[in-house]
Amino acid sequence: MGYVKLGVNIDHVATLRQARGEKNPDTVEAARVVYSSGGDMVVMHLRQDRRHIQDSDLERVRHDVKGLIHLEMAATSEMEKIALIVRPDSVCLVPEGPRELTTQGGMKLDKKNPELEKIIKKLSGAGMEVSVFTDPDPKAIRAAHNMGADSIELCTKKYAESWGKKLQADELEQLQLAGHLVKELKMELHAGHGLDYYNVAPVARIEGMDCLNIGFSIISRGMFVGLKTAVSEMKRLIQ
Repeated sequence: MGYVKLGVNIDHVATLRQARGEKNPDTVEAARVVYSSGGDMVVMHLRQDRRHIQDSDLERVRHDVKGLIHLEMAATSEMEKIALIVRPDSVCLVPEGPRELTTQGGMKLDKKNPELEKIIKKLSGAGMEVSVFTDPDPKAIRAAHNMGADSIELCTKKYAESWGKKLQADELEQLQLAGHLVKELKMELHAGHGLDYYNVAPVARIEGMDCLNIGFSIISRGMFVGLKTAVSEMKRLIQ
């Protein structure tokens, strides 16, 4: 197995801060801890409803912290403009629902989507690596490839939420098959959603896996052991 990068999502550092509307905990400080603990990049989802990460978080981390920034965003003209101004190193286009607690699955790519294709090409042309968040579905993966995406981030929600060894093994097999297709198409292979310290290792061992993006479990564990330790522990598990 090759080197698997770890992207650490710091959205819920901002969630805690937003609960009081104050300055702490600071996302810039969190980003610095991520990098000093072995994280390969910082992930932030700037949602349209701004429930956690704010525009200023993205701008400050980009300006004040040395390291790779990965922006998760809806495929909208508003988010496209922000990405073109801030210039993260990479972006992942994700679906968003107004009342969801978290992303519910991959993007639905079962029909032509000229607007999505236009956004992918605009961001890619500006020098950003563009990923699309999809379920382990061959049609969606091929559609994202045909639109010009550089990477696929496989949604691991069903795998993470499956109970029992057989169900989890079945979901893992779907991820493995999807991963094989992604590499056949010569795209980067990423995965994330619901991964934690107990279920991450099999996903990290999928052939060709390039990067895992993990947030909630790391931030949650960081409350008890410290963020530096939580990131370091996850990094060890995926290697």
